[in-house]
Amino acid sequence: MAAWSERLAGVRGVLLDISGVLHDSGEGGGVPIPGSVEALARLKRSQLKVRFCTNESQKSRGDLVGLLRHMGFDISEGEVTAPAPATCLILKERGLRPHLLIHDGIRSEFAQIDTSNPNCVVIADAGESFSYQNMNKAFQVLMELDNPVLISLGKGRYYKETSGLMLDVGAYTKALEYACGIKAEVVGKPAPGYFQSALQEMGVESHEAIMIGDDIVGDVGGAQRCGMRALQVRTGKFRFSIYLTLTCVHGMRPSDEHHPEVKADGYVDNLAEAVDLLLQYAHQ
Repeated sequence: MAAWSERLAGVRGVLLDISGVLHDSGEGGGVPIPGSVEALARLKRSQLKVRFCTNESQKSRGDLVGLLRHMGFDISEGEVTAPAPATCLILKERGLRPHLLIHDGIRSEFAQIDTSNPNCVVIADAGESFSYQNMNKAFQVLMELDNPVLISLGKGRYYKETSGLMLDVGAYTKALEYACGIKAEVVGKPAPGYFQSALQEMGVESHEAIMIGDDIVGDVGGAQRCGMRALQVRTGKFRFSIYLTLTCVHGMRPSDEHHPEVKADGYVDNLAEAVDLLLQYAHQ
């Protein structure tokens, strides 16, 4: 790899993932990743622009921000690009009335959306609501439509909580895609339009921005396809990919640092190390 001074030169804006970078979610709201509160504070005191880009779809944007502020993070709702508010804008623009397969924690985000006589399905990380009955109802709604529309809030495979790895919305979205013979529209990472909206809000061009995340495909790969640079932290779900590589006998897969398709512009132990490097090299 090129020297850090070359990889980070000219960066003016930083997009930060939340889960796995700032904190690990879990019972009681989760816990901050060591050093992340102080690292974010240092980053925001710098001349770099900062915005948060998350696929969180179990908590409303307000609840998420409130939780993070309680942990000590300097963050406000206006700084967060989240999939539920973005989806509501799309529904209103296109006159779509969704059947909602979502977590109760984000239902308030859709309070002003007409859900009568649905002409699409919106699926998010519904957690315990991913029952056969609820999945089958979403399937039935889609199959009854002449032009079925399935909107997925992100398409992640899994994420990490304090109790371990958790299956994400992507697995359930894939099931509906397969059963209905359709392709979902993704609102969230790694969709290019989602990154572009975050960049527009931050006021920087893609070549001036860097993404910091724990997901090699959704965060790193998605950002790079938009012309951004991307760092992967060895927190959140990252360390589990290494663990699985070392312990899985059958069907071994490479760790994130040896992913067959995506290579980050750099790998750092945590957000604190990423901020150290950015403050040293980004303005060169």
